[in-house]
Amino acid sequence: MSAAPRPAPHLVILHGDTLPPGHERIDADPRLASVRYATADRLAEVLPGAHALFVWDLFSTAVVAAWPKADALRWVHAATAGVDNLMFPALVDSDVVVTNSRGVFDRPMAEYVLGLVLSFAKDLHGTRDLQRDRVWRHRETEPIAGRRALVIGTGPIGRAIAAQLAAAGMTVEAAGRTARTGDPDLGDIVAATLGSGGPDLGDALPRADYVVVAAPLTDATRGLIGARALSLMKPAARLINVARGPIVDEGALVRALRDGAIAGAALDVFDTEPLPEASPLWDLPGVIVSPHMSGDIAGWRTELVRLFTDNLDRFLRGEEPRNIVDKRRGYVSGP
Repeated sequence: MSAAPRPAPHLVILHGDTLPPGHERIDADPRLASVRYATADRLAEVLPGAHALFVWDLFSTAVVAAWPKADALRWVHAATAGVDNLMFPALVDSDVVVTNSRGVFDRPMAEYVLGLVLSFAKDLHGTRDLQRDRVWRHRETEPIAGRRALVIGTGPIGRAIAAQLAAAGMTVEAAGRTARTGDPDLGDIVAATLGSGGPDLGDALPRADYVVVAAPLTDATRGLIGARALSLMKPAARLINVARGPIVDEGALVRALRDGAIAGAALDVFDTEPLPEASPLWDLPGVIVSPHMSGDIAGWRTELVRLFTDNLDRFLRGEEPRNIVDKRRGYVSGP
């Protein structure tokens, strides 16, 4: 005797100021019993009975507060690559499957990082500042061919960044969760730790002209780039962070920049976002501040929805979705 078919599932979409583009097609899907929309303050009201949750409010922490109401949830999909805002113990310990938007941001973020490297090397931000002040000042600039970059993070975003920088003529080294040799894309990888006893950041940081942070925020990476790591960098080196703000100790970074321990930093992510007006990072020389936009090219929202609807089809067919997060690690495992 065949098992009775599962009833049509209920979907909740957690959103901020905007709804997902093309959401009308999701609303009209006859395989769904209902589609409910909620902002953070109403999530707990609509979550009971929901089988799937689409976190379109990109960095929202509303799920942890509403979690006690998640009495039927089987799947959560995040419209982000990083899922640190969802890795709270109750969700991690549950049977709920979490998927992310891995793959959408890889190439755009790699292009953005290359642009930042070029801005530093060619002083493009300085040229713009001088133009604004109508100052004609000739300068010599730096090459990037032959310079060394250390990419911290060996997931798809880190690999795309490494490939982009290597194509521009840079020598690229990578740091990942564990040290290993013979990676088909990255060669020998050092451990993204300090004092591990094997090849790690203590070996790689002094070699790097550019240090690029592209790792997920986990217990292991929180505060990874602190005073000790910064002290190992060259005085002429620049730090680029396109991952998550708390991976870098902002206080230690400010001190390193003020003391001239490193030459500059390009920061797309911060401990507090938006970056407070009182932050010294706005005015420190050699610092480029951008508002968490390194992966956001024209059409990125449509790509996020396309990935979600593909996974929704898989969910409704009872198939395994793409980009399943290893909740113990906090990211999708694999290269």
